Amino acid sequence: MRDAEIPPFINEAFEAASVTHGQYDLLLKDGWRHFGTYFFRYNLGVYEGGIRRVMPLRIRLSDFCLSKSQRRVLRRNADLDVSIGPFCVTPETHDLFERHKRRFRSGVPNSIYDFIARDAESSPTELFEITVRDHGSLVAASFFDLAEHSVSAIYGCFDPDETARSLGIFTMLKVIEYAANHGFEFYYHGYAYEGSSFYDYKKGFSGLEQFDWQGNWKTMTE
Repeated sequence: MRDAEIPPFINEAFEAASVTHGQYDLLLKDGWRHFGTYFFRYNLGVYEGGIRRVMPLRIRLSDFCLSKSQRRVLRRNADLDVSIGPFCVTPETHDLFERHKRRFRSGVPNSIYDFIARDAESSPTELFEITVRDHGSLVAASFFDLAEHSVSAIYGCFDPDETARSLGIFTMLKVIEYAANHGFEFYYHGYAYEGSSFYDYKKGFSGLEQFDWQGNWKTMTE
């Protein structure tokens, strides 16, 4: 990115022990995310040695429809057992997280608690978990929380030996299904970068909208 193209830098954060569902909707709408009690937003990031614009993304659920590849992901994983409910981190979850983080070459997280609260009482939001099991063994887990009109993804991990199943996409699709079935309007599934990056999988959904850092969400074509 050339210097003349770099927009004013936004880098803000605060701590909150609790936010209401309505307050959380407003935060998400303004590009905020959180890990535990730490809420943050920033519009520029460093990726592969260069400065990139950060793109907060969401899916307008009324406009979402499955692509052919997403239908294949659902069919491929139809044999798995899926459960959604209030979160509960177990030793099995910790083991899955430790195996999953070996995929990363940089920015390797220390603990699953880098992303979520240790228990429901210390979570500032209403936190849920989706678990995916293959004959009883945990192969994927993803955490998301609820606002008044929105669902927001927090973090997901999966068994690196099951890469062919596309379990990251699978859990996202199941959360989208849950959100649509429960009448939510938006699914906020995180940030991506402008241009090609590791996070491009987040751009491959219909109903996609991008925050412009001026208070507006704009339809984004795949």
